Amino acid sequence: MSGALSHIKVLDLSRVLAGPWATQMLADLGAEVIKVERPGVGDDTRGWGPPFLKDRDGRATRDAAYYLCTNRNKKSVTIDITTTDGQRLVRELAARADVLVENYKVGGLSQYGLDYASLKADFPRLVYCSITGFGQTGPYAPRAGYDFLVQAMGGMMSVTGRADSEEGGGPIKVGVAVTDLFTGLYASNAILAALAHREKSGRGQHIDLALLDVQVATMANQAMNYLYSGKVPGRLGNAHPNVVPYQDFPTADGNVIIAVGNDGQFARLVAAIGMPELATDARFANNLARVGNRTELIRLLRQQTIKRSTVDWVHLLEAVDVPCGPINDIAHVFEDPQVLARGMKIETDHPTAGRIPLVANPIRLSESPVEYRNAPPTLGQHTAQVLADLLGYDATGIAALRERKVI
Repeated sequence: MSGALSHIKVLDLSRVLAGPWATQMLADLGAEVIKVERPGVGDDTRGWGPPFLKDRDGRATRDAAYYLCTNRNKKSVTIDITTTDGQRLVRELAARADVLVENYKVGGLSQYGLDYASLKADFPRLVYCSITGFGQTGPYAPRAGYDFLVQAMGGMMSVTGRADSEEGGGPIKVGVAVTDLFTGLYASNAILAALAHREKSGRGQHIDLALLDVQVATMANQAMNYLYSGKVPGRLGNAHPNVVPYQDFPTADGNVIIAVGNDGQFARLVAAIGMPELATDARFANNLARVGNRTELIRLLRQQTIKRSTVDWVHLLEAVDVPCGPINDIAHVFEDPQVLARGMKIETDHPTAGRIPLVANPIRLSESPVEYRNAPPTLGQHTAQVLADLLGYDATGIAALRERKVI
């Protein structure tokens, strides 16, 4: 293993998306990640289908595509942590780990002696990352939290979707679980920071990450717009609250995205569509004016964009360096020449299904590149291997654990 984190061992007690997204990131960067799952059941997302992975004979397996998206490069070990022996096994694994990631409800692991307070004394170098809906403190701490719920509570849905006054208006969640994904990325960043701190101090620490905190933080310019103006932002469909024109426009056969970021791009846009006079019109000459006169400008631009096809507009506007593009469905995404050139679809060998497709990690490192060592594991695929190689159990000891349904 030659990845940047090949010296790091991660014990992954997380399920579903936010935690596994963080640990997959660490695994892609070279860390050895041991995923602890419930015997016979496993991560909830294994059953979140269809679609399900098919084996070499075309039969559906027990693993959903959802599970496959976030668990590559990991080893699956099944342990019943409700048993005394299971708790002992997890502690033995924690003793050899640099990082532990969990997303149980607040206090959920304390009954098993696997919470941070219980492990800190024996393993002071351990970096322990807890991911919850609302954090370890505050009035909501005991509540369960899910991405959809937090998109609503954290403001995302208040700015996503068409305005209430428009047909089809109303709050809409983002089409993927962005709060979970952002939380996973924040978690992996926090873990790397904690590991860097340990290099200097010799001490691990507890990381407390809440989905609601992450959602509030990632409201970004919308949050700052409110804090500085006192005005509550609303839904604008595909339009931008601070930049105009920056949205979808109708074409003769569909839609095109035009994303003008400065006055030079605007001048080139209006020249290309046959209305160069708009660049010097006081109502539209700069972005501040364009935001103030958004409705009239968009009306004028739409009168022109409807006259050509999406492909024609993309070719015409790209030629004059105006950012633009089509609205692709997922099939078109994976046929896009840029996506193909960047290798965003990969394949790897799966123990029961043969070659399977996965989506690549977007990080490009020149000296320690991402490696795709293993497909997402089948449930308990590495239990015996990890207990033997890492903890020194022999075949008799492993068989005894299986007999007692600990593993």
